[in-house]
Amino acid sequence: MNTNGSNKPVLSLNGVSKVIKGKSLVKGLTFDVRGGEIFGFLGPNGAGKTTTIRMMVGLMSITSGDITIEGHSVKHHTSKAMRHVGAIVENPEMYKFLTGYQNLVHFARMYSGITKERINEVVALVGLQARIHDKVKTYSLGMRQRLGVAQALLHNPSVLILDEPTNGLDPAGIKELRDYLKKLAHEAGIAVIVSSHLLSEMELMCDRVAIIQHGELIEIQEIYEVTSEDEQQVMFQVDRPDEAISIIAGQGTEGTEVTRMEQGFLVSLDHEQTAVMNKKLVDAGIKVYGITKQNKSLEDKFLEMTEGGIL
Repeated sequence: MNTNGSNKPVLSLNGVSKVIKGKSLVKGLTFDVRGGEIFGFLGPNGAGKTTTIRMMVGLMSITSGDITIEGHSVKHHTSKAMRHVGAIVENPEMYKFLTGYQNLVHFARMYSGITKERINEVVALVGLQARIHDKVKTYSLGMRQRLGVAQALLHNPSVLILDEPTNGLDPAGIKELRDYLKKLAHEAGIAVIVSSHLLSEMELMCDRVAIIQHGELIEIQEIYEVTSEDEQQVMFQVDRPDEAISIIAGQGTEGTEVTRMEQGFLVSLDHEQTAVMNKKLVDAGIKVYGITKQNKSLEDKFLEMTEGGIL
């Protein structure tokens, strides 16, 4: 398991492409994923997310480029690379007539050297101690997802790859899974890669997000940067919006876009400019009832980058 923190890349894509029957599904993807982070793979359905993940886990051949995991080439040394990977592609398959523990014992037999202590360790890691000896058919979908994560972690991988892990989960199950994935990444030092088309969920879960469209990498975005940019949209609630907008226009601030709203206006300003603008409006006799920052969400950023592409 990787415990070197967030500086060391444990998985790298280098110019990875996939062509099937003359059609390019993935086009020259290049990025690194570090230990101890949740890395989101975000894009609309059909963007190439699942194709890329299937190449990462050795289920699909790579047309050109390569993927390395802990320094091992997926293309040339697949079995060595896969020793460091745990994955759930689509829904985890379990024997429902067995208990959670019996399922883990069964899967543990596929690897050498997995002890009872290790099984108990992963059970604790995903928080299933209280229900691990109940039959899987009595589990909620969220619990089955966590059991799937436990199974994927049995052989002590440094990379955990999950394709659309929140599909079918209710809000409580999504939050539950999100909390455990954060624990795995930030406390256990595992690199967690999650693909999804759910923008709001990725914003809550991930440290970084790679946005892809039509098989191409649009941008890699730190989630912190999305929600804390220096210049933000600021909503001013005022008593005389048209007069207030005229005052702003009279300042001669080049390139400042002002949007008239029902109870005021929206303008792009940084922290200091907001205070200056407020003072000017008050000095001009405009009543300012409220000032609200409108943080740009990941959804706003995604639509902006993909030029309004439909999710």
